[in-house]
Amino acid sequence: MDISGKTVFVTGAASGLGAQTARALVEAGARAAIFDRDAEKGEAIAAELGGRFFAVDVADAASAEAAVQEAVEALGAPAVLVNCAGIGTAARIVGRDGPMPLDAFSRVVNVNLVGSFNMMRLCAHAMSLAQPDANGQRGVIISTASVAAFDGQIGQAAYAASKGGIVSLTLPAAREFARFGIRVLAIAPGLFLTPLLAELPQEVQDGLAASIPNPARLGKPSEFAALVRAMVENDYLNGEVVRLDGALRMAAR
Repeated sequence: MDISGKTVFVTGAASGLGAQTARALVEAGARAAIFDRDAEKGEAIAAELGGRFFAVDVADAASAEAAVQEAVEALGAPAVLVNCAGIGTAARIVGRDGPMPLDAFSRVVNVNLVGSFNMMRLCAHAMSLAQPDANGQRGVIISTASVAAFDGQIGQAAYAASKGGIVSLTLPAAREFARFGIRVLAIAPGLFLTPLLAELPQEVQDGLAASIPNPARLGKPSEFAALVRAMVENDYLNGEVVRLDGALRMAAR
């Protein structure tokens, strides 16, 4: 799909992978709708890219419905949705203080998995009402999974479960949306130099990088964004989850 002149929705776009993805798609000629909870950073990215910011809690039905409707009215139906909004909480299922609080598990699943599904259902509906391109395509939906979906570590039960749900959601959604000409994909990134990791001491970053076979460094957000763009542009890529991790396979801890 040629996204030049089309509208893209990116969640979690105020920073990190989401912000870089929005930049890459705008560089390809798209109009960007920046979705995030952080209004200050979101407005700044939108101003940088000549796009529009929309405040949203992706895990909340009413918030997402209002934000998507406002964005469609302002910029038109999305040709691309990229789900980058997510959180991570490290906690053992049974720790020193007893069992993990259920609401801690639920919160991670609600933001990462339910939030991605929430935006998917709303944007797929908007896409289905748009005119198809010359190849019969109406849209592309790309969600962010994680290598933790496949080799989650101790303490990642909630995070791995939420990302595993995104992996399992990809194929049935792609099959269902085929009649609309909407493709569904996911990226499972490994260790990337996001703002969260950038705050770690350099020796810790170096230790993480050493665990990656090749190249032995943390991933760059621009590399994630480049894969998003390649997925959008390749009409035959559908229903697939792509690991982007430098051949990393995580140990138990």
